[in-house]
Amino acid sequence: MTNSLQDGLLLAVDGGASFEYAERVAASTGARMVAADGLEVYDGLMLRLGAGGLSLERGGMVLRGDFSDMLPRLRPANLARELLVRAAKVKGVAAPVVADATAGLGQDSLLLAAAGCTVVMYESDAVIAALLRDALERAAGDGRLASIVARMTLVEGDSISALPHLAPAPDVVYLDPMFPERTKSAAVKKKFQLLHHLERPCSNQEELLRAALAVHPRKVVVKRPVKGPYLADVKPSGSLSGKAVRYDCIVPPRP
Repeated sequence: MTNSLQDGLLLAVDGGASFEYAERVAASTGARMVAADGLEVYDGLMLRLGAGGLSLERGGMVLRGDFSDMLPRLRPANLARELLVRAAKVKGVAAPVVADATAGLGQDSLLLAAAGCTVVMYESDAVIAALLRDALERAAGDGRLASIVARMTLVEGDSISALPHLAPAPDVVYLDPMFPERTKSAAVKKKFQLLHHLERPCSNQEELLRAALAVHPRKVVVKRPVKGPYLADVKPSGSLSGKAVRYDCIVPPRP
């Protein structure tokens, strides 16, 4: 699991960090380990491992997976209003199994897990997967989040090839594909521009949707810009829309 942008990627390791952990991160991402205290000015994309966890840095921007930032959204009253949580509900299933085929940093999966879902997350980019795994491990030691992330499992790899091997089959497949038009939005937070150095726009949307439908879920939920086109031009069974995003729900016929 590498991409061309990882050529020359550094992993700067602070003095207090675990060397064994740093070796695992370096092995999974293909990054070259260096001591942070001896690092000269570096303008490229860089991972940094310190006491606060793993972060991705470039040009003064810092991105770290941190689920504690989402605690206000996890309060029951707020969680019930989340459009994604509402979109992922399955009639007659109290705790759906959800396959998040495009996990990213896992914020959407966290919302679903907080709502009681069991979530299997797929992330194909090795660097993003390392950031997500680090966030999960830190959250597991936080009493406010431990029971939630216990329902979240990360699979590092391409969801298109991995979904058919998920057993039991998920009740819901969730898709949040990155498209070219999303990278140009002024609403994208500056720090998340770092992810755009790693993620490629989705060019195989038909294949992604086909893979999701092939596992026969009760529904497929697709996150889209509120005025964006349907995924693969497939009209959904229904949609839930907010100010900036829309969740299209595709309910396939039962096999």
